[in-house]
Amino acid sequence: MNGSALLTAAVSGFLLAAAATHMLRRVALRWEFTDRPGGHKSHERPTPYLGGVAIALGTIVPPVALVGLPDERVAGIIVGALVLALLGLIDDLRSLRPLTRLTVETLAAVGVVLTGVRATVTGTWLDVPITVLWIVVITNSFNLLDNMDGALAAVTVVSAAILAAAAFVSARPVAGLILVTLPLSVLGFLPYNWVPAKIFMGDAGSLFIGFVLACSAALLITGRDTGTAIAGLLLPTFVATVDTGVVVLSRRRAGLPIMQGGTDHLSHRLCRLGLSRSLAALALAALAATTGMLHLVMTLRWISSLTASLIGLGSACILIGLPQRVRVYPSVQPRKTPTGKR
Repeated sequence: MNGSALLTAAVSGFLLAAAATHMLRRVALRWEFTDRPGGHKSHERPTPYLGGVAIALGTIVPPVALVGLPDERVAGIIVGALVLALLGLIDDLRSLRPLTRLTVETLAAVGVVLTGVRATVTGTWLDVPITVLWIVVITNSFNLLDNMDGALAAVTVVSAAILAAAAFVSARPVAGLILVTLPLSVLGFLPYNWVPAKIFMGDAGSLFIGFVLACSAALLITGRDTGTAIAGLLLPTFVATVDTGVVVLSRRRAGLPIMQGGTDHLSHRLCRLGLSRSLAALALAALAATTGMLHLVMTLRWISSLTASLIGLGSACILIGLPQRVRVYPSVQPRKTPTGKR
């Protein structure tokens, strides 16, 4: 793949996503495809959806138009990602049951695995269900990360760009091309999504992004040793993984339903510590850049996979535990006992 094709795809993805975002925002406002404030949602006014459609178009159309689908595994990722973008769009417009979403996500992940993508964690048949489960979990982790203006978009730009470099180093140029157009497409969308957001990517965008990154990370470590597999799965998706860990642990400790929405994510905790929403988004992007570079350094074989795995796992445990100290749930006051009674 020559540099001119790569540059053409990148610029085309950016321009297509930016133009589509502007157009789809007007369509969403006209047809009232908006996310209304209330409940656990932190935005203050109805905000249009459909930004995820623009991201998907900018990511997929230029590479397919330039090089087609020459790689079966990448083709499986693209088809699965488009299915999840459609699933997310339907869910944005009319809420789907969790079981329906989970079924479609699992089928899309199975389709990718059947093309030969394997997270070779054990080197046995168990790698098949492990890969499917991991893709589904990480896809939904990115969906959960879309909880504050600009946060998921900023993390995606950094994570996908560094993972693209790792793909080219790993001699996966077609996967690298998709991972180049993804961050450029998100960059075209980001000005509309930055604080205060004028449009949301919705589930269509977050599920699409999560699926592409999860599957691409699994593709790059297919056939590698266990240490490389663990680091290769965790580090490119570190922020989403840790954010989900923080939320699940804190809700279990508080006795709250794990699947309910809430303002208890990493971004919300950073804001409670005094950061603005913009700085919180940038802090998450910086964390993604740090772990992404660690993954790239491992891919270049400048450090061992064991070292990268230990750093990633240790950092994840620390960053899941420390935010638990930030109070995000209202304190429950004990009921007063009437005088003379116990």
